Amino acid sequence: MGKARVIGIGMDYSATSKIALKWAIDNLIEEGDTIIIIHVVSSKVEPTSKQLFEVTGSPLIPLDEFKQINVSKYYGLNPDKEVIDMLEPVAKLKKVTVVSKVYWGDAREKLCDAAESLKLDSLVIGGRGLGVLKRVLLGSVSNYVVQNATCPVTVVKTSPQK
Repeated sequence: MGKARVIGIGMDYSATSKIALKWAIDNLIEEGDTIIIIHVVSSKVEPTSKQLFEVTGSPLIPLDEFKQINVSKYYGLNPDKEVIDMLEPVAKLKKVTVVSKVYWGDAREKLCDAAESLKLDSLVIGGRGLGVLKRVLLGSVSNYVVQNATCPVTVVKTSPQK
């Protein structure tokens, strides 16, 4: 076991972000690490807390608090049982600290902001597996983050969509 690390995991509750979380738990997370689950909510969502934390993102929210429905809803999220069920065992078995942080705005920019402001040692995100045409038309969050983040980024891919 080396130095405890701070590992960010981008989470939008999609299948690809859950696959990225599972990959990080199985392959990257070690005893003593800190996992920061990074949520980026559309800037169109207007929870009360957005007014307070729009620029800096929410404070770090411990897992025990985040899994409470009223806390998640305060930040404009719906807690996902599958994600909580993946995080609780790793927190206990590997003695990992798990916290969440919520940002509002463009996912590309906010994930890069998080990497810098949270001083992440590593960032794990899911890749949607877009084909070339869709990637050109829609833009790729993962490509942008890989090019602009201040820490190493792992993109966990699913199979390409045709």
